[in-house]
Amino acid sequence: MSKTLVIVESPAKAKSIGKLLGKKYTIKASMGHVRDLPKSQFGVDVEHGFTPKYITIRGKGEIIKELRTAVKKADRVLLASDPDREGEAIAWHLANVLEIDENAPCRIEFNEITKQAVQNAVKAPRPIDYNRVNAQQARRILDRLVGYKLSPLLWRKVKKGLSAGRVQSVAVRLICDREEEINAFVPEEYWTLTAVFTRRGKDPFEAKLYKIGDKKAEIKNQAQIEEILKELKGVSYRVVKITRREKTRQPAPPFTTSSLQQEAYRKLNFTARKTMMVAQQLYEGLELGKEGPVGLVTYIRTDSTRVAVQAQMDARAYIQEKFGPGYVPEKPRQVAARGRAQDAHEAIRPTAVEREPEAIKQYLTPDQYKLYKLIWSRFVASQMSPAIIETTSIDITGGHYTFRAAGSVVKFPGFTRVYVESRDDETKEEEGVLPALSEGEALEVKSLTPKQHFTQPPPRYTDATLVKALEEKGIGRPSTYAPILETIIKRGYVVREKKQLVPTELGMVVVDLLKKHFPDIIDVEFTAQMEESLDRIEEGEMDWVRVIQDFYGPFQETLARAEEEIGQVTVSDEVSEEICEQCGRNMVVKMGRYGKFLACPGFPECRNTRPLLEPTGVPCPQCKGELVVRRSKKGRKFYGCSRYPDCDFVVWDEPSGEKCPRCGGILVIKKGRGEQEELECVNEQCRYRVDREKKAGSNGEAARDVAAGSKLVEEKPSFDSWHNDALLPLMRAKSGRTATRGTGGRS
Repeated sequence: MSKTLVIVESPAKAKSIGKLLGKKYTIKASMGHVRDLPKSQFGVDVEHGFTPKYITIRGKGEIIKELRTAVKKADRVLLASDPDREGEAIAWHLANVLEIDENAPCRIEFNEITKQAVQNAVKAPRPIDYNRVNAQQARRILDRLVGYKLSPLLWRKVKKGLSAGRVQSVAVRLICDREEEINAFVPEEYWTLTAVFTRRGKDPFEAKLYKIGDKKAEIKNQAQIEEILKELKGVSYRVVKITRREKTRQPAPPFTTSSLQQEAYRKLNFTARKTMMVAQQLYEGLELGKEGPVGLVTYIRTDSTRVAVQAQMDARAYIQEKFGPGYVPEKPRQVAARGRAQDAHEAIRPTAVEREPEAIKQYLTPDQYKLYKLIWSRFVASQMSPAIIETTSIDITGGHYTFRAAGSVVKFPGFTRVYVESRDDETKEEEGVLPALSEGEALEVKSLTPKQHFTQPPPRYTDATLVKALEEKGIGRPSTYAPILETIIKRGYVVREKKQLVPTELGMVVVDLLKKHFPDIIDVEFTAQMEESLDRIEEGEMDWVRVIQDFYGPFQETLARAEEEIGQVTVSDEVSEEICEQCGRNMVVKMGRYGKFLACPGFPECRNTRPLLEPTGVPCPQCKGELVVRRSKKGRKFYGCSRYPDCDFVVWDEPSGEKCPRCGGILVIKKGRGEQEELECVNEQCRYRVDREKKAGSNGEAARDVAAGSKLVEEKPSFDSWHNDALLPLMRAKSGRTATRGTGGRS
């Protein structure tokens, strides 16, 4: 009996495919790449056409030996690595190592691990696609040229251990530029005025000051608002205009790699790396009881929103059966690809829409279930009818002032029965039914509430917004977003604080240096153009050696000039008041793998280090210590007692410094609905919770009466208001114990 050997990348994928192909096929896993450029050498011959020197990756010897044995026993070999540039390069390396004729039909690819897709792929093998291989090879060599030529310069001029990358440095620049915008931001004061109206004792409703005369209301200071309140005393109000209209709300398209990473971050609090790790498991296949290993989603590295015709037909049939014919649009929904999209693969979708998340929940880990449900729900919703919403606006005049009340009612939920997309800049739509009024009708005003605000600086990037920015600017490709994020954090250029990406001093220094001496390397547009060149190599429109030559010539000249011009750059350590108990020096603040720590400046003679305790000024409720900022082994922030390990009190959220009025425990700051901050007691038996602004108003600290029936509420400017509190699992630093939460002591 003839035997066919199929080589995939992972054991999980091998198991799933083995079940689908049967006994005539032997499935083996290469465990990813088997060859790469050497780590200890430059590995590129720039004098002879940038020829790369590939070597066997350390630890892959036994795997290659096993694969060679399997090749000798097989009548045919098929290389089934992932269907992208990286996968094509892996197949090419395998063909070289295993002495397989790469011009013969030895390469197969499939977008989903289903019986039909895999069997169709096996019937249609093709030769290795050299254009894809060359595109990946060009990226690898470009990154090696920049990394191995520019990084040593940073070692000599700044400090050892630094690295610069062709794409990572641009990502750091975006974060640093945003930080400069925030630091340069000057808040501007403005006021709003909210009125509560009623008619004949009916239910009251709110309206906001919309116009003053014929101009949009713009109130810049307290003097103006007080003048308006004086003019509104005793005036009569009436309805002058009622506008009703229907609008349709279309569903979001199915996921691409970028939108999946963004939405998983917003809805599930997954980092880009975690999202891709779990998504890979769903793609490669999981055990579903008697059904065996099954690939649950299509290929996860894609920039396309295209959906296969059969998948659309299956989704429409499912929606009609589950929700009724009204939820099925007249025609299957088509979403045009974005400008830079390669459209090589389908969107990310479930391999079988009938496989509902709840039906397979018992076979999945919590993270796998959450992500699968997200992908499934998004896909199903994308094929459903739009929602129909009736909006109503009512204009009310008092003197030459116009107030507007707005409300909306969902007339037909459509796709929202299944899924609604989150947004980074989400503004809450006015919901609810306004009272039935008629134009010309008189109204009574119950209260007028002025409120002071200050404009806020642009928000720092999060994982989601940075991935979105990289995609929009054409930097990187679907397979690179997660590695970019992890690299810039690992190198110490950026840290995560309250889910925000904050540049370190080192990151700012390196970016400033690169801006001055290597403007092309750090230029967003230049990097995007290079990505387009790689795409054109894959399409066979450009020669990969020529692309590298055009880059390397000017780069080498800039490198030589920078070597002469750049003097020694010092990133001075922050000196603390803590004294080293071993040698008496003032300890300095260093940035390590898990964040900041204290170290003796006498290194290497004195190697003393100590955790950096950032004080909060909040006393510990269990002892006489103070709550300080700590970090877990994964670099995540939490708050613990400064007297640890003698006191093991910790909380997940930032202490507010206020005591609970009910039990005397401490109140921590949490994000409520929208961006509203709330205070919550950490005592498990109490859990007192209150809106922070209302509490301030009730204390009289931020509210005062101005006129009868009205009050002024002052909103203090807060430069931290764009931070989101993260509810993160805690790990006790330097110990394996589970952190207790709050005064209740629950493990």
